[in-house]
Amino acid sequence: MSLRRIVILLFSDVQALDVTGPSEVFSLAHREAPEGAYSIELIAPGTDPVHTSSGLQLVPHRALDACRGPIDTLVVPGGLGTVEAARDARVINWVRLAARRSRRIASVCTGAFLLARAGLLDGRRATTHWGACEALARHYPAVTVDPDPIFVRDGNVYTSAGVTAGIDLALALVEEDLGRRAAVSVARDLVLFIRRPGGQAQFSAGLSGQLAIQPGIRELQEWISDHLAEDLCVPALADRAFMSPRNFARVFAREVAMTPAAYVESLRLERARTLLETTDLQLDEIAQQCGFGTVETLRRVFGRRLHVSPSEYRSRFAASPTHEDNIIPIRSATR
Repeated sequence: MSLRRIVILLFSDVQALDVTGPSEVFSLAHREAPEGAYSIELIAPGTDPVHTSSGLQLVPHRALDACRGPIDTLVVPGGLGTVEAARDARVINWVRLAARRSRRIASVCTGAFLLARAGLLDGRRATTHWGACEALARHYPAVTVDPDPIFVRDGNVYTSAGVTAGIDLALALVEEDLGRRAAVSVARDLVLFIRRPGGQAQFSAGLSGQLAIQPGIRELQEWISDHLAEDLCVPALADRAFMSPRNFARVFAREVAMTPAAYVESLRLERARTLLETTDLQLDEIAQQCGFGTVETLRRVFGRRLHVSPSEYRSRFAASPTHEDNIIPIRSATR
């Protein structure tokens, strides 16, 4: 069996984990496949060690000009250096030409900017690190930027969110090539709890609201996340914060950049999503545990916020129902 050739681009100030994360996934999959599966090449403008943004140095296998022949998967990472790399005509031209001889093209984090600069995302749906989505959409209006998913596939072009999402994307590519069992096995080796589906949100609802500066509000935020099944209406929360409802609502919105009701609903929705993805609990149990009260309320919030029903969400994003696939045990480092 011929090996699938994985080519990963390097450039100065690249994000180290954007490179090493996918590389480890493909390397482990190769070692576990009976006849091997992948060959991995690091390609850079030159042959000198490349300094990453964290200070680590990566040694390329060869320079851009020496990388010839068919490529199975072209991986373009991101990092602080993407700004300069996007201005380097040699790098962008190489990406454009290498993509033509690649079966599929993938970017990690802000590597999407290099694909966009090369014209590879025109007319396509794509994502990148949540903090860079607005800039990607502004600079490349021909790209339909989706800020939410972990990764997006449009044809043979894959784009992923920030940093560790490159591992999720690489695992998905391994599953596409070798099957789910191989991807789960690699996830075990990497001691990952679960492989996140591409459609999952990039960051949690708790992070979407600011952490309050005022100690009383910050402590209340922590309390809310542990008591989602309780009465969390504004008067009840205001009473707990020793404030009038009107003043509490005003201070909370200023500190957290969300109304109390929106913040509570976001946390409840996130908890419900987690339970749908990782448990076999019935919808009425999930509704009670998350504080929605009734299944109808749960369905209404899912429809308004996610445009799917809870059952549809579970069928799309739930992990394999087997215990083996959901709980990734620690295993010996020796093989």
